[in-house]
Amino acid sequence: MSEALPTFLSAVEMARLIRTKELSAREALVAHLKQIERINPTVNAVVTLVPEMAAQAAAEADERQARNEPLGPLHGLPVAHKDLMETRGIRTTFGSPLYKDHISTQDDPVVERMRCAGAIILGKTNTPEFGAGSQTFNEIFGATRNPWDLTKTCGGSSGGAAVALACGMVPVATGSDTGGSLRNPAAFCNVVGFRPSVGRVPNPDAALAWSTLNTSGCMARSVADLALVMSAIAGPDPRAPLSLPESGELFARPLERSFKGVRVAWFRDLGGVPFDSRVRTVVDAHRAMFESLGCIVEEAEPDFAPAEIAFRILRAWNSATTYGELLRAHPNGFKDTLRNEIEEGLRLTGVEIARAEVAHGQLWRRFQGFLGNYEYFILPTTQLPPFDVYTPYPTEIAGVRFDSYIDWMKSCWYISATGNPAVSVPGGFTPEGLPVGVQIVGRDREDFSVLQLAYAFEQATGFYKRHPPVVNY
Repeated sequence: MSEALPTFLSAVEMARLIRTKELSAREALVAHLKQIERINPTVNAVVTLVPEMAAQAAAEADERQARNEPLGPLHGLPVAHKDLMETRGIRTTFGSPLYKDHISTQDDPVVERMRCAGAIILGKTNTPEFGAGSQTFNEIFGATRNPWDLTKTCGGSSGGAAVALACGMVPVATGSDTGGSLRNPAAFCNVVGFRPSVGRVPNPDAALAWSTLNTSGCMARSVADLALVMSAIAGPDPRAPLSLPESGELFARPLERSFKGVRVAWFRDLGGVPFDSRVRTVVDAHRAMFESLGCIVEEAEPDFAPAEIAFRILRAWNSATTYGELLRAHPNGFKDTLRNEIEEGLRLTGVEIARAEVAHGQLWRRFQGFLGNYEYFILPTTQLPPFDVYTPYPTEIAGVRFDSYIDWMKSCWYISATGNPAVSVPGGFTPEGLPVGVQIVGRDREDFSVLQLAYAFEQATGFYKRHPPVVNY
């Protein structure tokens, strides 16, 4: 079956075929390596490939199955990890020239969980320098191109992961999200990206163990595939103070449910945030779709003003804490936007950080109160469609000019600041054929509920079934 294996099989179906021995882990790996060889030179999504290591792991997986040993939920599935995640024995550059030859000696916790679940690592996906910014380019590997239009960006910072998925180079991929890094590239590439609740996928290695801004997660081509991965990577870790107690098995439940009478809040303008008219048109057209699912949809939104204070200051503080010493040792080793952010964080006073934490608490309470009246909040994932691949970041949307490299991403990082679970699901295309994502936000820690509504929308619209033109080259 290896020669004919379509690499656009769902991860759920591929895992079933491997488990029933209709497909071997070796065959699945070979098919995806061939797809990478054919398409990756055009899009530059997979930046480090380890075919020999992967082949050995796939052979061992088949041998374990032949011995009737217990199999994990991801048994035999080829995966690629974001180049911010440490992978034992594999190059991890963080998109930085300072680490261009760095070989990891241990696994990131997500990588470790996926290995234990039976996944086969075939390589690493591109990311901007240290994951800073939602445009995937760096000095080591260059830019990753959008497979729907090679002149456009794929977003970021999990941009390489989104493109690899969209092009059938892997069935599932990992990523992380601070200001939208799992959701933004998903929207730009017509795949699914999920930012789970803080602590759902715990990171016991985080320097700021109590921070709620960053979380690891995953991406897939469908909600069911994403739920499969979440079943493997979610779950408690006693080493992480914000770890949630529920097992990842909660994501293995059926995604179908009734939405009759469920109250949904529909975005307005997030308090004056500019949106490209093409994005608004696509997303607003889906209000009737959610109503057809049984939802009661009302135009309403909370006041996100505290996010402007909390996210900007806490992000800068996090950057300074993480990279301050490295910047002192290598003052010319960072791109301008990240260096400026680190320096801003180093200048912060205790009073300013306390002010940000107070605003953060205000936002959290306000948003949870708002979702006491609504089960979901729906808004666009991004404020504009994919832009030119050579533009570091947009400086204007709908006539509104920006001062910061993160100003064009507020529709994502306003949600990040709340800490609530949020998914970007394919929502259609602009007149130019560029993907648009619909963002569904749920109640605190109600991650599975978010995926259930995303699944219902996905199944009703079918946009996730469309593949980019580059795969037909």
